[in-house]
Amino acid sequence: MDHTIHLIGLNHRTAAVEVREQFALTNFCSPETWALPPCEDVAESLILSTCNRVEVLAVGPSERCPRHVMERWSAICGKTPDDLTPYIYRYQNEEAVKHIFSVASSLDSLVLGEPQILGQLKAAYRKASNAQSAGLIVNRLLHKAFSVAKRVRTETAVASSAVSISYAAVELAKRIFDDMPQHEALLIGAGEMAELAAMHLIQAGIRRVLVANRTLERARELAERIGGEAIAFDAIFEVMPRTDIVISSTGSPEAVIHADNVRDVLRRRRNRPMFLIDIAMPRDIDPAVNNLDNIYLYDIDDLKEVVEENQAQRRAEALKARRIVEEETEIFTDWLQSLALQPTIVELVKRGEDIMREELALTCRRLGNVDEKTREALEIMASSLVRRFNHAPIDYLKRGFAEARKHDREIRSIDTIRQVFQLGTDSRNEVRR
Repeated sequence: MDHTIHLIGLNHRTAAVEVREQFALTNFCSPETWALPPCEDVAESLILSTCNRVEVLAVGPSERCPRHVMERWSAICGKTPDDLTPYIYRYQNEEAVKHIFSVASSLDSLVLGEPQILGQLKAAYRKASNAQSAGLIVNRLLHKAFSVAKRVRTETAVASSAVSISYAAVELAKRIFDDMPQHEALLIGAGEMAELAAMHLIQAGIRRVLVANRTLERARELAERIGGEAIAFDAIFEVMPRTDIVISSTGSPEAVIHADNVRDVLRRRRNRPMFLIDIAMPRDIDPAVNNLDNIYLYDIDDLKEVVEENQAQRRAEALKARRIVEEETEIFTDWLQSLALQPTIVELVKRGEDIMREELALTCRRLGNVDEKTREALEIMASSLVRRFNHAPIDYLKRGFAEARKHDREIRSIDTIRQVFQLGTDSRNEVRR
């Protein structure tokens, strides 16, 4: 059996979003619509289709499998393989394994170290299992990928620092208010940046999120999505005294929060500290606000410095993570290549057991009336002899495999054992007592 692993895909580096949309396989991942059902060209498959990548992991013959994947993938998207070819990358065996481990560990993501991809890969594996397209290779490879990702997160800090403006804003807020479930936050604006900030606040355990927007309906839509509460835009200074964190991201051409507004809010708060984050451009919050006591104000430039510093830290940690991936890839590849030994080992063991049963039956007939206890003792002895006899050739196979891997040579021990023991031929009747 050909156990060649193939990885064919496109991602944010090789294809623009409109191309990724055209070749998305999201709708072909259920058992009823699985894009690559098992066949002689594709024995196993897994489909990972996200906003940033579409990848097909397949196991099958070296030449036919990738061709089948390309034809099937492009056809169900209403395209041809020629339409798909300019955007894809292809990996095989060791490189495919290394790529899957890197993806699971978020070393191949748009944002280095982001945690979402591991969850997406786990969901893809569940779908492959439900579609019964995950066999011996895919099962072992994906479980190993999950353990590699866990090891990377445990042994490195590749995912420990903020690397987006919205995430950095919330991370700074957590440093000031370490008991987030005891605090409320106010979002001013309902755009994408505000929504991302809201999601990070919720993940951090914030007690409550208020959403204000000039168009109240948009505030309500965002509040509904995140489980928050919408308020009128002109009510922001009424609720600010009870909110400890304010994140502003409007499209206003001029400041919407001034020092006088905040001074009045502080008075009503009895000067309890407030954390204000201005991620708008142009800025929503008058810089003079930063001159007030008990105010922590950060604008987008402040946050960019945090992001750039943390990205550099993540890149340094990524070097450690890639060493882990390399190490685990080598271990998995050894196992994959050792599968070539299995048919010969199985056949060798079966040959010995067949001979044992024949000779045992012959011996019992010669002995005449053999009781059950004697027969059981003979079977145990015969089985032990076969196991001991097979130990040397099996050990020879494994040592030959290890040497071939070490020196990057062809595995010759398989042919030697098959010839010596005449595996694949019926030689049992050639020697008889």
